Amino acid sequence: MAQPSANNTSPNPRAPAARAAVLIVLSQVEGEWHVLYIRRSQRAQDRHSGQVAFPGGRVEDADTDLVDTALREAEEEIGLPRQHVRVLGVLPDSDTSTGFVVTPVVAVLERPFDPQLQAAEVARLFSIPLRWLQNADNHASRLWRDHQVVFFENYDGESLWGASARMTVSLVAAISSGQLELPDSNRMSE
Repeated sequence: MAQPSANNTSPNPRAPAARAAVLIVLSQVEGEWHVLYIRRSQRAQDRHSGQVAFPGGRVEDADTDLVDTALREAEEEIGLPRQHVRVLGVLPDSDTSTGFVVTPVVAVLERPFDPQLQAAEVARLFSIPLRWLQNADNHASRLWRDHQVVFFENYDGESLWGASARMTVSLVAAISSGQLELPDSNRMSE
């Protein structure tokens, strides 16, 4: 998986030019892989208010590339120091209904951290077991507002759907196909 630059444009000529990146963090919880998610804070001006997402956001001029964007945003939103993760690669870009082309950056948490949620943007940090996400019975694609949207069953009171769900399905596919390899959990504790 190659690392894209912050200046990448979508291969789709009709796609929006606004670029963003999210950090998909995998962590070990009692010997099992989990994926970290946030629930966005309730804000009247935020179209994604209250939704489940990954930490991330818009590319800023100071960002060296999209990986840097994702790491910076995770540090700002949930207090995750970039030194505590190891980037494994990136997943295919995802166009959103809000006019962004989002690059999902996949990383593993190598050291624990003390979450510091940016209250204006993040209401909750939680994880879902990768094994649960891999179970095809837990998600489906449905017609919503004239296009297909991925929805997961509720987990711990949270509803994962839309672009974040689509990126989660992409993550699961990359792991299942061997395109993305997770480190041996025994090595993670060394």
